[in-house]
Amino acid sequence: MTVSLSRARAQVNLSAIARNYRRLTACGVPVMGVVKADAYGHGAVEVARALRADGADWLGVALLSEAVQLRAAGDRGRMLAWLWAPGDPALLECLELDVDVSVSSEETLAEVVAAAVQSERRARVHIKVDTGLNRNGVARSEWTRVFQAAERAQQDGVIDIVGLWSHLASADDPSDASNAEQRQVFRDACDILASFGVEPPIRHLANSGATLNQPESLFDLARAGIAVYGVSPGEGLGSSAELGLVPAMTLVARLAHVKHIDPGARVSYGGTWVASEPTWIGLVPVGYGDGVPRAASSRAEVLIGGRRCRVLGVIAMDQMVVDLGPETESRPGDDVIVFGTGDRGEPTAADWARWSDTIGYEIVTRISPRIPRHYVTVEAD
Repeated sequence: MTVSLSRARAQVNLSAIARNYRRLTACGVPVMGVVKADAYGHGAVEVARALRADGADWLGVALLSEAVQLRAAGDRGRMLAWLWAPGDPALLECLELDVDVSVSSEETLAEVVAAAVQSERRARVHIKVDTGLNRNGVARSEWTRVFQAAERAQQDGVIDIVGLWSHLASADDPSDASNAEQRQVFRDACDILASFGVEPPIRHLANSGATLNQPESLFDLARAGIAVYGVSPGEGLGSSAELGLVPAMTLVARLAHVKHIDPGARVSYGGTWVASEPTWIGLVPVGYGDGVPRAASSRAEVLIGGRRCRVLGVIAMDQMVVDLGPETESRPGDDVIVFGTGDRGEPTAADWARWSDTIGYEIVTRISPRIPRHYVTVEAD
């Protein structure tokens, strides 16, 4: 691995992202590549370009501002933005930039209609229905009212209802009965909307987990997020390797300091780890300010010189200490692989998630902008 002069870098393999995307398109329907939250920490602009080059007709973002950013970077393909609060100034800009937007209530529909009139452009609308996640989405008790209002707006030439969609709550657990229940509720929504003479060409329910394991949840389009980046959507589905995915991000730091400590020496804040024998320790200049989870203190491991080294004591804002053992050949400047593909014996994002009592999504997404992204194209074996 090429040594960088910076203290740390997040190496993003665009070839792995392209490979994962192709793996997901084997589901048999078009796949929307979700690039919200800066492409789950991987860099939205660069990942969007890679996905478009690999044939992605659709991209998905959460925030309207994320869609505006991608349009400013030159993206001109189909794109859906689905999360916004009343009065978001980017709504009008999204309509002018030909971004599809989601509505989840009478109020959001009315706001889109008003913005469409102001912009003098027909808004491309996806209606989100709540099928059991009980998060965003039109409540079942309001379907008829919202569907009728949307149909009137379409008849008036203000909007085009191009999509109907929802989100699964337990796609990471194929045995959960709620998956089948939500599919049926979604079919009900499709039928009720059709009863008003509206049959949108794009119905989408499946997320990463469902794209990989629930063919019955595939309608006209699948939305793949975390799986695009090679992270398993859930332990119940198997590891990344078992799912045929390649983690795209490798977080590498460089040892800043190496020193010897005696028995009884306490390490890091609160002295929660105490040396029981003479040992060498290494200072790794990344911490929770960089997105490395403090919850993994005294539990996590890193790879240095081909050997796993445990994190000692509390992970601080900018640094953490690792155990180099009673003897070491490690020197300041050596690479420290915090997480990666696992192919060299290094921990993966899934390992860090387990040490932190969280999910792999959070590990990669939280890596701070303080860590520069370096893009490579390296084909996996």
